Order: sequence, then structure tokens, then C-alpha cells
Amino acid sequence: MSTRPILQPTEQHPITINPTGRHVSVRVNGELVADTDNALTLQESTYAAVQYIPLSDVNRNLLRPTDTATYCPYKGDASYFSVVTSAGATIDDVIWTYELPYDAVAAIAGHVAFYPDKAEVIVD
Repeated sequence: MSTRPILQPTEQHPITINPTGRHVSVRVNGELVADTDNALTLQESTYAAVQYIPLSDVNRNLLRPTDTATYCPYKGDASYFSVVTSAGATIDDVIWTYELPYDAVAAIAGHVAFYPDKAEVIVD
């Protein structure tokens, strides 16, 4: 039986989560998929900052769960959604979410993030 590591943020690998404090909207194939004033900015180590959007501020009618799953030793198990636009285009695995994130990043529970190469994330 393999055990997956669970890592805590450190000075060498910091993770911060703060309210974005600005309006965030997300478009996929030009269609508005998310619109919020309640986004969280997650900054992990040297990676680009990621906007986590409350699921309640996402048009869930456009989301389709996928079988894709990944693991992050700092955040936990991620699941994925594709977006099906009203025009019928399917963009696979554009969204990820940590439904049960580890305690160190518990604030992102109930939030989703979008891959910037598959969606346009606009922070006003």
C-alpha cells in the first residue's frame, strides 16, 4: 500500500490565501462562466497566483464533471470539470477544485480554479 505525502507550507514553499478584493470574471470561449467579488488569491511558492472562485458564483449549468483526478501534497485530491458552452463547444478539464482540501488551505473549499490556457480570467 502506497502512502501519499502530506506536506505543510514552509518558508521554502509558502502558500498564502487572501481575499482578492477585486472583481473577477472568467470567460471560456468568450462565454461568461464565472463572475464574483468574492474570489480568493492563492499564491504558492514561485508559481503564478491563482484565482479561486466560489462555486456559487459559477454558472454550474455549463459544468460537466470529468474522471480526471490529480493529487497535490500541499492541497489534497483535486477533481475536474469540463465546460460546455451554450454554443455546444466542450472545453475539457478547464476547472479544478479541492472538495476536501488539507487544513493548511481549507479556505479554498467550495471554490474552483480555471486553467489560464483554457479560460480568460479577468481581475478588474
